[in-house]
Amino acid sequence: MHASNDEKLWAALSHILALAGVQLLAPLIIYLVKKDRSAFIRDHARESLNFQISILIYGAVLAALFFTIILIPLVYIGAFALPLFDLVMVIVATIKAASGDPWRYPLCIRLVK
Repeated sequence: MHASNDEKLWAALSHILALAGVQLLAPLIIYLVKKDRSAFIRDHARESLNFQISILIYGAVLAALFFTIILIPLVYIGAFALPLFDLVMVIVATIKAASGDPWRYPLCIRLVK
């Protein structure tokens, strides 16, 4: 199936708006509004939502681990690596969506089915 330019735009927005400070809100709204109109948009918005939920979970785990003595060096590395990982993966996902290609984030917990 070939995605239209409109579908590509909405799919790309579901990813890139996560960098604009609306990590969960943008993909959730796009998912709820567009899920019945386009499988391409639904898949990308759902994937973006799941990835941002995963990033929040990983961040919460890092914050909780901050208070343990043994894992402090790992936490500092993770505190730098997690936002960088999020940024790079969102950019890749946006490019894939804008090109009309499917995308699955690595290390993504897929809670929204």
